[in-house]
Amino acid sequence: MKVLGIAGSPRRGGNTNLLLAEVMKGAVSRGAEVKTIILNDLKITPCQHCDACLEAGKCKIEDDMQMVYRELEEADRIVLASPIQFMGVTAQMKAMIDRCQALWAKKYVLNMPPLGNKRERKGLFISVGGRKITNLFEPALVTVKTLFRILDIAYAGELLFSGVDEKGAIAKHPDALRQAYLAGQKLTEENRE
Repeated sequence: MKVLGIAGSPRRGGNTNLLLAEVMKGAVSRGAEVKTIILNDLKITPCQHCDACLEAGKCKIEDDMQMVYRELEEADRIVLASPIQFMGVTAQMKAMIDRCQALWAKKYVLNMPPLGNKRERKGLFISVGGRKITNLFEPALVTVKTLFRILDIAYAGELLFSGVDEKGAIAKHPDALRQAYLAGQKLTEENRE
C-alpha cells in the first residue's frame, strides 16, 4: 500500500508537518510505503482557467504539478495536511487543489476515472488553527471533501486541532501526536478488511 502525504504548510517543522510525520510513521508501522510531498518546495503555477484540460483531461502547464498528478495516481491513501489561513487551506495547498481541475475535466467531461484507474482510495485531512472558534475548519473541510469526492477518494476522516499557533506547540498537546500515529495505522488497516 502506498500512502502519499501532501504538506501544505509553508513553515518547516510546523504543527501540521509534525502531525503528518506521525501519520506517516503510523502507516509505516503497518507496512505501508510512504512518500511526503512538501508543496512549498515545488513550483506549481495557479490554474489559468485556459480550459485546455477539457480536451484531453490533462493540464498543459508543465511544472511540478505533473509529478503530483503521478503521485496521486499511484497512491492508495492520500493525507492532506494544511494549517488554517484566513479560514481555508494555505495558498500552496489551494494552488494544488485548483490544478486538479484537469482531473475534474477527465471525470466529468471525458467520463474517465480521474486518477487513471478505479480502485479503493481513501483520504485523511490534518489541520491546525490558531483560533478557537466553532466553525474554524468548516471552509477548509468543504474544499478538501470536494477534492476527494471529485477524485473518487473516500473520506476517511480528519485530525483537527484549534488553539494551536506557535511553531511546535502541537507537541505540548496531551495526545495529538499519538492520535496522528494511530490515524496512520487505521488508514492503512482499512484496506485489509
